[in-house]
Amino acid sequence: MELILATSIGILFASGIWLILRPRSFQVIIGLLLLSYAVNLFLFITGKIQVNRPAFASEAVSFIEGLYADPLPQALVLTAIVIGFATSALYLVVLLGSRGLTGTDHVDGKEQEHDE
Repeated sequence: MELILATSIGILFASGIWLILRPRSFQVIIGLLLLSYAVNLFLFITGKIQVNRPAFASEAVSFIEGLYADPLPQALVLTAIVIGFATSALYLVVLLGSRGLTGTDHVDGKEQEHDE
């Protein structure tokens, strides 16, 4: 299970970096989203993957370390998802405004010329 998660995080990071290096603004935004998903997944798995375990202990039950998942990474990921959604909306608004002003969606504002 850990190998699958590590591989998926690596693929998300690699895809995000590859898209960030592309010349179009929309691809850069998608790359930033993929990087944020990779970071969220990484933060989530730092809380130890526990299947069929409660996230926290009640006061009536004595706390045994190995039986419970760590709730802090779950809270961090939930917060990061909300912040990522808000920044994605901001990126898209800036992208649309930039495309309206310049007429292109290239990062540097210029279309690439192809020699044929």
